[in-house]
Amino acid sequence: MHEAQPSGENRELKDKLLRRFGGHIGTLKREFSKKKKKGKLPKEARQTLLGWWNAHNKWPYPTEADKIALAESTGLDQKQINNWFINQRKRHWKPSENLQFAVMDNLSGQFFTED
Repeated sequence: MHEAQPSGENRELKDKLLRRFGGHIGTLKREFSKKKKKGKLPKEARQTLLGWWNAHNKWPYPTEADKIALAESTGLDQKQINNWFINQRKRHWKPSENLQFAVMDNLSGQFFTED
Protein backbone atom coordinates (compact mmCIF):
# COMPACT_ATOMS: atom_id res chain seq x y z
CA MET A 1 0.00 0.00 0.00
CA HIS A 2 2.88 2.36 0.77
CA GLU A 3 4.15 2.24 -2.87
CA ALA A 4 0.69 2.90 -4.35
CA GLN A 5 0.60 6.41 -2.88
CA PRO A 6 3.65 7.82 -4.75
CA SER A 7 2.41 6.28 -7.99
CA GLY A 8 -0.88 8.18 -7.70
CA GLU A 9 0.94 11.39 -6.82
CA ASN A 10 3.32 10.88 -9.72
CA ARG A 11 0.44 10.36 -12.11
CA GLU A 12 -1.27 13.50 -10.86
CA LEU A 13 1.96 15.50 -11.20
CA LYS A 14 2.52 14.11 -14.69
CA ASP A 15 -1.01 15.08 -15.72
CA LYS A 16 -0.54 18.61 -14.35
CA LEU A 17 2.78 19.00 -16.15
CA LEU A 18 1.33 17.69 -19.41
CA ARG A 19 -1.62 20.09 -19.20
CA ARG A 20 0.68 23.01 -18.50
CA PHE A 21 3.63 22.20 -20.77
CA GLY A 22 2.21 19.75 -23.30
CA GLY A 23 2.33 22.27 -26.14
CA HIS A 24 5.94 23.12 -25.39
CA ILE A 25 6.89 19.45 -25.27
CA GLY A 26 5.33 18.88 -28.69
CA THR A 27 7.23 21.84 -30.12
CA LEU A 28 10.50 20.57 -28.67
CA LYS A 29 9.88 17.09 -30.08
CA ARG A 30 9.35 18.57 -33.54
CA GLU A 31 12.52 20.66 -33.26
CA PHE A 32 14.62 17.70 -32.21
CA SER A 33 13.18 15.54 -34.97
CA LYS A 34 14.19 18.20 -37.54
CA LYS A 35 17.85 17.92 -36.59
CA LYS A 36 19.63 15.89 -39.23
CA LYS A 37 22.39 13.50 -38.41
CA LYS A 38 25.79 14.48 -39.69
CA GLY A 39 27.03 12.41 -42.55
CA LYS A 40 26.73 11.95 -46.24
CA LEU A 41 23.85 13.41 -48.18
CA PRO A 42 21.57 10.97 -49.97
CA LYS A 43 23.11 9.51 -53.13
CA GLU A 44 20.39 10.90 -55.41
CA ALA A 45 20.86 14.39 -53.97
CA ARG A 46 24.64 14.22 -54.45
CA GLN A 47 24.15 13.10 -58.06
CA THR A 48 21.80 16.03 -58.73
CA LEU A 49 24.26 18.50 -57.20
CA LEU A 50 27.16 16.97 -59.14
CA GLY A 51 25.12 17.25 -62.34
CA TRP A 52 24.66 20.97 -61.76
CA TRP A 53 28.35 21.27 -60.81
CA ASN A 54 29.52 19.55 -64.01
CA ALA A 55 27.25 21.71 -66.18
CA HIS A 56 28.61 24.90 -64.56
CA ASN A 57 32.21 23.95 -63.81
CA LYS A 58 33.65 27.22 -65.13
CA TRP A 59 31.66 29.28 -62.60
CA PRO A 60 30.12 26.98 -59.95
CA TYR A 61 28.20 29.62 -58.04
CA PRO A 62 24.47 28.86 -58.23
CA THR A 63 22.06 31.77 -58.16
CA GLU A 64 19.42 31.98 -55.45
CA ALA A 65 16.89 30.63 -57.98
CA ASP A 66 19.25 27.73 -58.75
CA LYS A 67 19.60 26.97 -55.04
CA ILE A 68 15.83 26.96 -54.56
CA ALA A 69 15.38 24.62 -57.54
CA LEU A 70 18.15 22.33 -56.28
CA ALA A 71 16.63 22.27 -52.80
CA GLU A 72 13.25 21.31 -54.22
CA SER A 73 14.66 18.62 -56.51
CA THR A 74 16.95 17.08 -53.88
CA GLY A 75 14.85 17.44 -50.73
CA LEU A 76 17.73 19.24 -49.02
CA ASP A 77 17.46 22.63 -47.37
CA GLN A 78 19.27 25.67 -48.72
CA LYS A 79 21.85 25.59 -45.95
CA GLN A 80 22.85 22.09 -47.02
CA ILE A 81 23.00 23.22 -50.65
CA ASN A 82 25.18 26.22 -49.72
CA ASN A 83 27.52 24.09 -47.61
CA TRP A 84 27.83 21.44 -50.32
CA PHE A 85 28.88 24.04 -52.90
CA ILE A 86 31.31 25.73 -50.49
CA ASN A 87 32.97 22.40 -49.72
CA GLN A 88 32.94 21.30 -53.35
CA ARG A 89 34.62 24.50 -54.51
CA LYS A 90 37.26 24.27 -51.77
CA ARG A 91 38.03 20.64 -52.52
CA HIS A 92 37.63 20.38 -56.29
CA TRP A 93 37.63 23.72 -58.09
CA LYS A 94 40.55 25.67 -59.44
CA PRO A 95 39.49 28.72 -61.43
CA SER A 96 41.27 28.97 -64.75
CA GLU A 97 44.21 31.35 -64.99
CA ASN A 98 42.27 33.61 -67.38
CA LEU A 99 39.38 33.78 -64.93
CA GLN A 100 41.74 34.69 -62.09
CA PHE A 101 43.19 37.55 -64.15
CA ALA A 102 39.71 38.76 -65.12
CA VAL A 103 38.64 38.83 -61.49
CA MET A 104 41.82 40.64 -60.48
CA ASP A 105 41.32 43.19 -63.29
CA ASN A 106 37.78 43.87 -62.08
CA LEU A 107 38.95 44.25 -58.48
CA SER A 108 41.83 46.52 -59.36
CA GLY A 109 39.45 48.72 -61.37
CA GLN A 110 37.48 49.32 -58.20
CA PHE A 111 40.56 50.54 -56.31
CA PHE A 112 42.40 52.45 -59.04
CA THR A 113 39.82 54.70 -60.60
CA GLU A 114 40.67 57.91 -62.31
CA ASP A 115 39.89 61.17 -60.51
